[in-house]
Amino acid sequence: MPKVGMEPLRRKALIDATISAIGERGSLDVTMSEIAGRAGVSSALAHHYFGAKDELLAATMRHLLSELLIDTTAALRVAATPRARVSAVISVNFSDKQFRAATIAAWLAFYVEAQKSPALRRLLRIYAHRLQSNLMSGLTQLLPRHEAEHVAEATAALIDGLYIRRALREGIPNAASAIALVEDYLETKLSLAGCAS
Repeated sequence: MPKVGMEPLRRKALIDATISAIGERGSLDVTMSEIAGRAGVSSALAHHYFGAKDELLAATMRHLLSELLIDTTAALRVAATPRARVSAVISVNFSDKQFRAATIAAWLAFYVEAQKSPALRRLLRIYAHRLQSNLMSGLTQLLPRHEAEHVAEATAALIDGLYIRRALREGIPNAASAIALVEDYLETKLSLAGCAS
């Protein structure tokens, strides 16, 4: 019988192994056995903790969402101005933790799979709603609501689009260039509205 407290560690190891396997393969076409091997546990134990592979994939996506939420909440807590709040949301999405090659590949694979999986589609809707809401938390203080909604949607699309473009490239993700592109768009929109920082 495993020691008390080992289950959370093994669950986390299986989720990390899932992200790694998806990142290497570039799709969700990985087996429980392969994931378990990467995590250093038996396939039976992986099934014991998560049941079917679909449940492990959903748990992995929930984990990615949870980490993004924690990072975003921390960044927003220290943002002193509405403009800083928007920049904080952008920066978090391209942080070292969020913009790693394996994480990018996992997000892209989840987007593809969400076309067939209602559970993953629901999780992606949660992500999209949170991103829009977090961007709006600063933008509504800088722009009229209708314009803020438009800018938030376009900013979110740039963030997601840069993830997709990054997934198609070789090499180390360049977070600084991604942030600069999104910030350039944002500055242009705010300048046009007469409220650039």
